[in-house]
Amino acid sequence: MRSGVAHERPTLLIVDDEAQILSALKRSLYREGYEIITVETAAAALRILEQQRIDVILSDHKMPGMSGVQLLERAAEMSPHTVRMLITGWTEEIPPERLREIGICALVTKPWNDAMLKSTLRQVMGGEQAPNPREGDSDIPGRSSDYSLRR
Repeated sequence: MRSGVAHERPTLLIVDDEAQILSALKRSLYREGYEIITVETAAAALRILEQQRIDVILSDHKMPGMSGVQLLERAAEMSPHTVRMLITGWTEEIPPERLREIGICALVTKPWNDAMLKSTLRQVMGGEQAPNPREGDSDIPGRSSDYSLRR
């Protein structure tokens, strides 16, 4: 969150072209104290960014029309204070260097681990640095259970 601006709850914008994923993420995070907005297209997300302050964007990567990386790149230009996170089942397609380049602070794997997602959101919202992942600490073989890219 941007310092000096007080509002009751941080606003989390979740973008995914699958309604079931949006519903599951919203269910998982509704008790975390966020005002949650969900949309199914990158275009709708950009319209919301134009209209109101968003503290965190959690975007799917593979979507019709505009990828999550493209959306988050545009979001960085429009709203540099907004924390940007990507969620995808295709993590191997996106080089971590590219994510860091455009300011994506976390890459969440699908299927996601609810506890790790909540922890990562708390870390990025508080500006804390997540611990380095250790070999073998994974809920999904071959993938780190630490989603943070802040290193």
